[in-house]
Amino acid sequence: MRVLIVEDDTRVSYWLSCKLQNCGHNCRLVENGECALELVGKEAFDAILIDRMLPGMSGIDVLRALQHRPHPPAMVLSAVDQPSDRVEGLRAGAADYLGKPFDFTELLLRLEGLVKRRHHASDAGDLLQIEDLVIDRQNRRVSRGGQTIELTEKEYALLQVLAENLGRTVTRAMLLEKVWGYQFDPQTNLIDVHVSKLRGKIDRNYPRSLLRTIRAVGYVLG
Repeated sequence: MRVLIVEDDTRVSYWLSCKLQNCGHNCRLVENGECALELVGKEAFDAILIDRMLPGMSGIDVLRALQHRPHPPAMVLSAVDQPSDRVEGLRAGAADYLGKPFDFTELLLRLEGLVKRRHHASDAGDLLQIEDLVIDRQNRRVSRGGQTIELTEKEYALLQVLAENLGRTVTRAMLLEKVWGYQFDPQTNLIDVHVSKLRGKIDRNYPRSLLRTIRAVGYVLG
């Protein structure tokens, strides 16, 4: 998983980050809601862990702002944990709400459950369309401008991950995890080779390139 941690207490955020990284996950840390909203619009994440009490924009305000655009599932972490508080958080758009202090194992299980449910839900739609590029997920077919594009299994998997995070940068680590199942970077040109082949098939001979490289970070579709 790639997790965005929104927490102004650096001791908590670094502790969470270390624990998640020890479990094979990747984390990005920010200290306020404004930065969180900016990152969600630019980069791909599997889940968000967000403190309710943040400087300036509260965690609840961030959740309400996210309701109007695509975003990963969010779990609120807060010492404010009365039933009415949890209800407010869930109504604002949180997928889960966990009171502080919490057990890390419970947090991890809940977080993994959120991501699994999100992926099952995303499989429900049969078609993904980006301009004239169409991905038929039920039949595993891809076309652009009405012309069928033949992709290998890995090329198709890469394209689907990128399409599900349209307009957001998908890191190399995230692609390695989701397409190859690696929890580490094998330090090879594996991704570069497959992305190059995918780009050649979906962009070559078309007036606009849809697949872009974000130097030293990853790739973005759209």
